[in-house]
Amino acid sequence: MKKSSFVEGTVIATVAIFITKILGMLYVIPFYAMVGAQGGDLYAYAYTIYVIFLDISSAGLPVAISKIIKEYNTLGMIDAKVRAYKVGKKIINVISIVAFLLLFLFAKPFATLIIGNLSGGNTIEDVTFVIRCVSFAVLVIPFLSVSKGYLQGHNIINVSSMSQVIEQAVRIAVILIGSFLGLKVFHLSLTTSVGIAVFGAFAGGLAAIIYILTKMRKHKKELGMDGSAKKDEITNREILKKIARYAIPFIIIDVSVSIYNFVDMVLILRTMEFLGFDGATAEFIASSVTTWAGKISMVVNAIAMGLSVSLIPNIVEAFTLKKWDIVEERFNKAMQIVFVTCIPMVLGISLLARPIWSIFYGTDVLDLGTLVLSVYIFMSLFFNLYMITSSTLQSLNKFKAVYLTTILGYATNAILDVPLMLLCHSLGFAPFIGAVLASILGYSVSAISTLIILRKEHQLKYKETFKMLGNICIPTLVMVGVVLLCKWLIPFNVARRFSCICYVAVIAIIGAFVYIFVAYKRGILDQVFGKEYINRILKKVTFGKWNRN
Repeated sequence: MKKSSFVEGTVIATVAIFITKILGMLYVIPFYAMVGAQGGDLYAYAYTIYVIFLDISSAGLPVAISKIIKEYNTLGMIDAKVRAYKVGKKIINVISIVAFLLLFLFAKPFATLIIGNLSGGNTIEDVTFVIRCVSFAVLVIPFLSVSKGYLQGHNIINVSSMSQVIEQAVRIAVILIGSFLGLKVFHLSLTTSVGIAVFGAFAGGLAAIIYILTKMRKHKKELGMDGSAKKDEITNREILKKIARYAIPFIIIDVSVSIYNFVDMVLILRTMEFLGFDGATAEFIASSVTTWAGKISMVVNAIAMGLSVSLIPNIVEAFTLKKWDIVEERFNKAMQIVFVTCIPMVLGISLLARPIWSIFYGTDVLDLGTLVLSVYIFMSLFFNLYMITSSTLQSLNKFKAVYLTTILGYATNAILDVPLMLLCHSLGFAPFIGAVLASILGYSVSAISTLIILRKEHQLKYKETFKMLGNICIPTLVMVGVVLLCKWLIPFNVARRFSCICYVAVIAIIGAFVYIFVAYKRGILDQVFGKEYINRILKKVTFGKWNRN
């Protein structure tokens, strides 16, 4: 199995996540067309509560395992790292079964908590059914995550990344084929068809597990799993304590992200009802903010996810060897990658929100959907910063700081949600904008607090990152100007999906080319990704014809 460097691992992981996220974006076009807004709302309810339980059962373990494996590998403790993986599997089996039972048995109370007494849309029975259908995925996804964590701890990014693609492909196949057969062939109810769709999470996880375990069996010796390693003095009890100490902060971080979404969904529904909006409109806005706009923003969030996969084991290695200059360099590199890639993507999606929304969800409630996307997409930038800063804290074993920054961010979001929604409504703006602003402020508080802690306790400096942030203003402004000019010059029919696709594709390609060209000429790409890596990319895309000194 091929091991990857930090930048290469980041690119591999990010590309794989991009593929999965793009697949996750594209499937909603035919799926949403089949199930409509009401079916889409039902799907969003099931996944919102499912993700919380998935995070509780598995969020911390894969990254904790990755961190422990990297630590033991660096110290040459082969037997200890293998036993850590086995202990992690035993833990995850117990937790996943408990999580499944809670989600399945208490599906109705959760459904009641989500929609309350809201009328005019889906019923509590509908929501209960789809929650139970998706609960089976909790039995398989956590086990898959631990195996991926073991590989990532060895800097083997390609196999774990490929398993993500397989998982997503199978899941989407079940979603689209299952819902089509349910609605169009067997003429089942909308609720039953959506239930079949959400069951796709279980099928995708199972396929990915088969793939990743097959790969691990073929490379037992390389992974130290052939039983030939000399037994270490580390006991299973010590390993268990270390897993718990490492995993809990990661669980808190990931669960808090899911709770952000859940809190927003519940509070938006309740506040919209309080302000006099009908049930269908309230459900549309809540599901758009927490799920459907999020589907489009996943392509931006993939950057932080890809960075985290490669960043954590690399920072753990540097931290274990007490090489603080490398910790600082890699943290700043991750921040720079977020800024260089996310800022133009966020601005581009916001500017093209109308045709993009039409491509994915049609022209029903187009004005409202466009507004949701154009505002919501900015949260992706702050989410990415939050993910990178929190991952770094955890890699450095700053667990109290993780708790503090997470609680501060969550409290900010929860406290400001309703007041900002009411304020926006009183000022004549859409109320949901307040919920988005509350989440942005929550992520910002967490990220800024983390930067302060890292600066104070480890003397990390961010001068180069802030300097680079200023440097990308020029290519960003040039790109925005070109996109606005293209919007003015190029006509399109918002009611025709093909016209919107061509319109978005042309402007996106032009905007991306302009941004990359200006950034390249200003030396920004060399600074962030490294001159050698940029040269390799240029040689590949030009088939070896481009050579520069």
